[in-house]
Amino acid sequence: MRTIVSRLIRYQSSLSQIRFVSASGGGRYLSTDSNKIDEPFNVEEAETVHVPPPPTEKLLVLGGNGFVGSHVCKEALDRGLSVSSLSRSGKSSLQESWASRVTWHQGNLLSSDLLKDALDGVTSVISCVGGFGSNSYMYKINGTANINAIRAASEKGVKRFVYISAADFGLANYLLRGYYEGKRAAETELLTRFAYGGIILRPGFIYGTRSVGSMKIPLGVFGSPMEMVLQQAKPLNQLPLVGPLFTPPVNVESVAKVAVRAATDPVFPPGIVDVHGIQRYSQQKSR
Repeated sequence: MRTIVSRLIRYQSSLSQIRFVSASGGGRYLSTDSNKIDEPFNVEEAETVHVPPPPTEKLLVLGGNGFVGSHVCKEALDRGLSVSSLSRSGKSSLQESWASRVTWHQGNLLSSDLLKDALDGVTSVISCVGGFGSNSYMYKINGTANINAIRAASEKGVKRFVYISAADFGLANYLLRGYYEGKRAAETELLTRFAYGGIILRPGFIYGTRSVGSMKIPLGVFGSPMEMVLQQAKPLNQLPLVGPLFTPPVNVESVAKVAVRAATDPVFPPGIVDVHGIQRYSQQKSR
Protein backbone atom coordinates (compact mmCIF):
# COMPACT_ATOMS: atom_id res chain seq x y z
CA MET A 1 0.00 0.00 0.00
CA ARG A 2 2.86 2.33 0.93
CA THR A 3 4.44 1.69 -2.46
CA ILE A 4 1.26 2.69 -4.29
CA VAL A 5 0.90 5.92 -2.28
CA SER A 6 4.54 6.77 -2.97
CA ARG A 7 4.00 6.37 -6.71
CA LEU A 8 0.87 8.54 -6.64
CA ILE A 9 2.75 11.34 -4.90
CA ARG A 10 5.53 11.24 -7.52
CA TYR A 11 2.94 11.26 -10.32
CA GLN A 12 1.13 14.32 -8.90
CA SER A 13 4.49 16.07 -8.51
CA SER A 14 5.23 15.47 -12.17
CA LEU A 15 1.84 16.82 -13.21
CA SER A 16 2.39 19.99 -11.23
CA GLN A 17 5.44 20.72 -13.36
CA ILE A 18 3.47 20.50 -16.58
CA ARG A 19 1.92 23.78 -17.58
CA PHE A 20 0.90 25.65 -20.69
CA VAL A 21 2.50 28.93 -21.50
CA SER A 22 1.39 31.52 -23.98
CA ALA A 23 3.83 32.39 -26.72
CA SER A 24 4.13 35.91 -28.02
CA GLY A 25 2.50 34.84 -31.28
CA GLY A 26 -0.66 33.59 -29.54
CA GLY A 27 0.20 29.87 -29.77
CA ARG A 28 0.33 27.58 -26.67
CA TYR A 29 3.19 25.19 -26.09
CA LEU A 30 3.59 22.26 -23.72
CA SER A 31 6.42 22.56 -21.16
CA THR A 32 7.70 20.11 -18.56
CA ASP A 33 10.03 22.60 -16.94
CA SER A 34 8.36 24.94 -14.44
CA ASN A 35 11.23 27.42 -14.65
CA LYS A 36 11.40 27.65 -18.46
CA ILE A 37 9.18 29.65 -20.76
CA ASP A 38 9.10 28.02 -24.18
CA GLU A 39 9.65 30.26 -27.15
CA PRO A 40 7.65 29.72 -30.34
CA PHE A 41 9.32 27.67 -33.05
CA ASN A 42 11.27 29.71 -35.53
CA VAL A 43 9.87 28.83 -38.94
CA GLU A 44 12.01 30.11 -41.77
CA GLU A 45 10.33 31.20 -44.96
CA ALA A 46 10.98 29.04 -48.00
CA GLU A 47 13.63 30.51 -50.19
CA THR A 48 12.22 32.16 -53.29
CA VAL A 49 13.96 30.92 -56.42
CA HIS A 50 13.94 33.54 -59.12
CA VAL A 51 13.57 31.67 -62.40
CA PRO A 52 14.17 33.89 -65.42
CA PRO A 53 11.18 34.07 -67.77
CA PRO A 54 11.42 32.14 -71.04
CA PRO A 55 12.93 34.11 -73.91
CA THR A 56 10.41 36.06 -75.92
CA GLU A 57 9.49 34.38 -79.17
CA LYS A 58 9.97 36.81 -82.03
CA LEU A 59 8.33 35.80 -85.28
CA LEU A 60 9.08 37.24 -88.71
CA VAL A 61 6.32 36.76 -91.28
CA LEU A 62 7.44 37.13 -94.87
CA GLY A 63 4.57 38.52 -96.93
CA GLY A 64 2.62 39.44 -93.81
CA ASN A 65 0.26 41.86 -95.56
CA GLY A 66 -1.10 39.27 -97.98
CA PHE A 67 -4.17 37.08 -97.66
CA VAL A 68 -2.47 34.21 -95.81
CA GLY A 69 0.24 36.35 -94.22
CA SER A 70 -2.20 38.73 -92.54
CA HIS A 71 -4.01 35.82 -90.91
CA VAL A 72 -0.67 34.41 -89.75
CA CYS A 73 0.24 37.75 -88.15
CA LYS A 74 -3.09 37.95 -86.35
CA GLU A 75 -2.87 34.37 -85.11
CA ALA A 76 0.66 34.93 -83.79
CA LEU A 77 -0.37 38.12 -81.99
CA ASP A 78 -3.31 36.31 -80.41
CA ARG A 79 -0.79 33.85 -78.98
CA GLY A 80 1.23 36.62 -77.41
CA LEU A 81 4.17 36.58 -79.80
CA SER A 82 6.24 39.55 -80.90
CA VAL A 83 5.53 39.83 -84.64
CA SER A 84 7.28 41.61 -87.48
CA SER A 85 6.74 41.39 -91.21
CA LEU A 86 8.77 41.98 -94.34
CA SER A 87 7.11 42.59 -97.69
CA ARG A 88 7.59 44.71 -100.80
CA SER A 89 4.79 47.11 -99.85
CA GLY A 90 5.74 47.40 -96.19
CA LYS A 91 2.94 48.33 -93.80
CA SER A 92 -0.37 46.61 -94.29
CA SER A 93 -3.26 48.64 -95.69
CA LEU A 94 -5.71 46.72 -93.52
CA GLN A 95 -7.57 49.01 -91.13
CA GLU A 96 -7.66 46.52 -88.29
CA SER A 97 -6.47 46.94 -84.71
CA TRP A 98 -3.99 44.07 -84.81
CA ALA A 99 -2.04 45.65 -87.69
CA SER A 100 -0.72 48.42 -85.44
CA ARG A 101 0.94 45.80 -83.21
CA VAL A 102 3.11 44.43 -86.02
CA THR A 103 6.54 45.85 -86.83
CA TRP A 104 6.45 46.39 -90.59
CA HIS A 105 9.56 46.25 -92.77
CA GLN A 106 9.57 47.16 -96.43
CA GLY A 107 11.96 45.23 -98.60
CA ASN A 108 12.53 42.71 -101.34
CA LEU A 109 13.56 39.15 -100.60
CA LEU A 110 15.85 39.33 -103.59
CA SER A 111 17.94 41.84 -101.60
CA SER A 112 19.73 39.95 -98.83
CA ASP A 113 20.90 43.06 -96.95
CA LEU A 114 17.39 44.24 -96.09
CA LEU A 115 16.42 40.73 -95.12
CA LYS A 116 19.31 40.35 -92.67
CA ASP A 117 18.29 43.53 -90.84
CA ALA A 118 14.72 42.26 -90.46
CA LEU A 119 16.04 38.97 -89.03
CA ASP A 120 17.74 40.59 -86.03
CA GLY A 121 16.56 38.86 -82.85
CA VAL A 122 14.12 36.62 -84.72
CA THR A 123 13.60 33.09 -83.37
CA SER A 124 11.32 31.74 -86.12
CA VAL A 125 10.18 32.61 -89.63
CA ILE A 126 7.02 31.87 -91.61
CA SER A 127 7.17 32.55 -95.33
CA CYS A 128 3.91 33.20 -97.14
CA VAL A 129 5.67 34.57 -100.22
CA GLY A 130 4.45 33.39 -103.60
CA GLY A 131 2.92 34.65 -106.81
CA PHE A 132 1.87 34.01 -110.38
CA GLY A 133 3.00 35.32 -113.75
CA SER A 134 5.40 34.10 -116.41
CA ASN A 135 7.34 30.93 -115.70
CA SER A 136 10.55 32.86 -115.08
CA TYR A 137 8.81 35.29 -112.73
CA MET A 138 7.03 32.50 -110.86
CA TYR A 139 10.29 30.64 -110.33
CA LYS A 140 11.96 33.78 -109.04
CA ILE A 141 9.22 34.79 -106.58
CA ASN A 142 8.33 31.27 -105.38
CA GLY A 143 11.81 29.80 -105.56
CA THR A 144 14.71 32.27 -105.53
CA ALA A 145 13.13 34.74 -103.09
CA ASN A 146 12.33 32.01 -100.57
CA ILE A 147 15.71 30.34 -101.00
CA ASN A 148 17.36 33.67 -100.14
CA ALA A 149 15.21 33.94 -97.04
CA ILE A 150 15.99 30.38 -95.94
CA ARG A 151 19.74 30.89 -96.33
CA ALA A 152 19.71 34.23 -94.51
CA ALA A 153 17.65 32.80 -91.63
CA SER A 154 20.00 29.85 -91.32
CA GLU A 155 23.04 32.13 -91.18
CA LYS A 156 21.33 34.27 -88.51
CA GLY A 157 20.74 31.23 -86.30
CA VAL A 158 16.94 31.18 -86.59
CA LYS A 159 15.57 28.06 -84.88
CA ARG A 160 12.53 27.21 -87.01
CA PHE A 161 11.35 28.07 -90.50
CA VAL A 162 7.87 27.35 -91.84
CA TYR A 163 7.20 27.59 -95.57
CA ILE A 164 3.68 27.85 -96.99
CA SER A 165 4.05 25.85 -100.18
CA ALA A 166 1.33 24.23 -102.32
CA ALA A 167 -0.20 20.83 -102.95
CA ASP A 168 0.42 19.04 -106.23
CA PHE A 169 -2.44 19.22 -108.71
CA GLY A 170 -1.23 16.74 -111.27
CA LEU A 171 -1.54 18.14 -114.77
CA ALA A 172 -1.91 21.66 -113.38
CA ASN A 173 1.71 21.48 -112.28
CA TYR A 174 2.79 21.50 -115.92
CA LEU A 175 0.65 24.51 -116.77
CA LEU A 176 2.21 26.40 -113.85
CA ARG A 177 5.66 24.92 -114.27
CA GLY A 178 7.61 27.93 -112.95
CA TYR A 179 5.35 28.14 -109.92
CA TYR A 180 5.80 24.53 -108.85
CA GLU A 181 9.46 24.27 -109.80
CA GLY A 182 10.15 27.32 -107.67
CA LYS A 183 8.15 25.91 -104.75
CA ARG A 184 9.94 22.57 -104.85
CA ALA A 185 13.37 24.22 -105.10
CA ALA A 186 12.59 26.23 -101.98
CA GLU A 187 11.38 23.10 -100.20
CA THR A 188 14.63 21.29 -100.98
CA GLU A 189 16.67 24.20 -99.65
CA LEU A 190 14.58 24.34 -96.47
CA LEU A 191 14.92 20.65 -95.68
CA THR A 192 18.67 20.93 -96.24
CA ARG A 193 19.25 24.03 -94.12
CA PHE A 194 16.66 23.28 -91.42
CA ALA A 195 16.77 19.51 -91.10
CA TYR A 196 15.32 19.64 -87.56
CA GLY A 197 13.32 22.86 -87.66
CA GLY A 198 12.00 23.13 -91.19
CA ILE A 199 8.27 22.61 -91.81
CA ILE A 200 6.55 22.72 -95.19
CA LEU A 201 2.79 23.17 -95.37
CA ARG A 202 1.17 22.06 -98.64
CA PRO A 203 -2.42 23.32 -98.68
CA GLY A 204 -4.58 23.20 -101.76
CA PHE A 205 -7.06 25.97 -102.42
CA ILE A 206 -7.14 28.29 -99.39
CA TYR A 207 -10.46 29.95 -98.68
CA GLY A 208 -11.60 32.64 -96.27
CA THR A 209 -12.57 36.29 -96.35
CA ARG A 210 -10.14 38.05 -98.67
CA SER A 211 -9.81 41.83 -98.51
CA VAL A 212 -9.34 43.60 -101.85
CA GLY A 213 -9.13 47.30 -101.10
CA SER A 214 -12.24 48.21 -99.16
CA MET A 215 -14.10 45.18 -100.47
CA LYS A 216 -14.24 41.82 -98.71
CA ILE A 217 -14.69 38.68 -100.77
CA PRO A 218 -16.17 35.74 -98.80
CA LEU A 219 -14.41 32.82 -100.46
CA GLY A 220 -15.73 30.55 -97.75
CA VAL A 221 -19.20 30.61 -99.32
CA PHE A 222 -18.19 27.81 -101.66
CA GLY A 223 -14.83 26.83 -100.11
CA SER A 224 -16.29 25.51 -96.87
CA PRO A 225 -18.91 23.19 -98.50
CA MET A 226 -16.25 21.90 -100.90
CA GLU A 227 -13.95 21.10 -98.00
CA MET A 228 -16.64 19.09 -96.21
CA VAL A 229 -17.52 17.13 -99.35
CA LEU A 230 -13.95 16.37 -100.45
CA GLN A 231 -12.88 15.38 -96.95
CA GLN A 232 -15.21 12.42 -97.34
CA ALA A 233 -13.85 11.65 -100.80
CA LYS A 234 -10.23 11.12 -99.79
CA PRO A 235 -9.87 7.87 -101.81
CA LEU A 236 -10.44 9.90 -104.98
CA ASN A 237 -7.02 11.50 -104.40
CA GLN A 238 -5.47 8.19 -105.39
CA LEU A 239 -6.94 8.18 -108.89
CA PRO A 240 -4.27 8.45 -111.60
CA LEU A 241 -3.88 11.84 -113.30
CA VAL A 242 -7.06 13.44 -111.94
CA GLY A 243 -6.71 12.36 -108.30
CA PRO A 244 -4.93 15.55 -107.10
CA LEU A 245 -7.86 17.62 -108.39
CA PHE A 246 -9.93 16.21 -105.53
CA THR A 247 -7.63 17.74 -102.89
CA PRO A 248 -9.97 19.47 -100.44
CA PRO A 249 -9.68 23.22 -99.89
CA VAL A 250 -8.70 24.46 -96.44
CA ASN A 251 -9.65 27.45 -94.33
CA VAL A 252 -7.02 30.20 -94.15
CA GLU A 253 -7.44 30.31 -90.36
CA SER A 254 -6.50 26.63 -90.18
CA VAL A 255 -3.37 27.26 -92.23
CA ALA A 256 -2.41 30.21 -90.01
CA LYS A 257 -3.01 28.25 -86.82
CA VAL A 258 -0.84 25.32 -87.91
CA ALA A 259 1.87 27.58 -89.32
CA VAL A 260 2.26 29.49 -86.05
CA ARG A 261 2.21 26.32 -84.01
CA ALA A 262 4.85 24.73 -86.25
CA ALA A 263 7.03 27.84 -85.91
CA THR A 264 6.88 27.95 -82.11
CA ASP A 265 6.33 24.39 -80.86
CA PRO A 266 9.73 22.67 -80.51
CA VAL A 267 8.15 19.21 -80.66
CA PHE A 268 6.25 19.85 -83.87
CA PRO A 269 7.81 17.35 -86.29
CA PRO A 270 9.86 18.73 -89.19
CA GLY A 271 9.03 17.80 -92.77
CA ILE A 272 6.05 18.09 -95.12
CA VAL A 273 2.46 18.49 -93.91
CA ASP A 274 -0.20 17.91 -96.57
CA VAL A 275 -3.71 19.32 -96.54
CA HIS A 276 -5.06 16.44 -94.46
CA GLY A 277 -2.31 17.00 -91.91
CA ILE A 278 -3.15 20.70 -91.80
CA GLN A 279 -6.79 19.87 -91.11
CA ARG A 280 -5.80 17.40 -88.41
CA TYR A 281 -3.33 19.69 -86.63
CA SER A 282 -5.75 22.62 -86.76
CA GLN A 283 -8.27 20.65 -84.72
CA GLN A 284 -5.77 19.91 -81.96
CA LYS A 285 -5.26 22.16 -78.98
CA SER A 286 -2.14 24.28 -79.09
CA ARG A 287 0.59 23.49 -76.60
